[in-house]
Amino acid sequence: MAGKLNGRRVAILAADGVERVELEQPRQAVDQAGAQTTLISIHDGEIAARNNDLEDAGTFPVDKVIGDVSPDDFDALLLPGGTVNPDQLRMNEDAVNFVRTFVQSGKPVASICHGPWNFVEADVARGRRLTSYPSIRTDLRNAGAEVVDEDVVTDGNITTSRSPDDLPTFCKRIVQEFGQGADVR
Repeated sequence: MAGKLNGRRVAILAADGVERVELEQPRQAVDQAGAQTTLISIHDGEIAARNNDLEDAGTFPVDKVIGDVSPDDFDALLLPGGTVNPDQLRMNEDAVNFVRTFVQSGKPVASICHGPWNFVEADVARGRRLTSYPSIRTDLRNAGAEVVDEDVVTDGNITTSRSPDDLPTFCKRIVQEFGQGADVR
């Protein structure tokens, strides 16, 4: 995988409450494949990470604030999960617009666990085949998605996965998808 994403710029959009492994492991996979990752959030400083939504899991330093970036600045987008993280992003107009514009651009977007909630708020789930953590599948269906129970699903430029248990398959797939979709700019 080394070098597959050389020169590619990957945005990671996350907020307080992000599930640590769902940010850390995909980021490591794309970094090791040569990408440059940027952690974007709705506030500056640091975001608080969680383990299993309930346990404190340290922090991640924020590289950029959502209002200071554009989807044009990046080749791919990663939306990690955790229950609180996507719920906060859904309440931020800049974050919602960023996700919507990114999906509509055709560039690759990947999301795991509760992260696909972002697609509901951005109104980009309709007509898509997606997977997610079981508790948000009804929301995705109600937003017009075809929801399946598979470890990883790619539909067009969107790749989704269910939970931390699926991280090995998810990480491998996003490196593949981010490499294929990187020339969309």
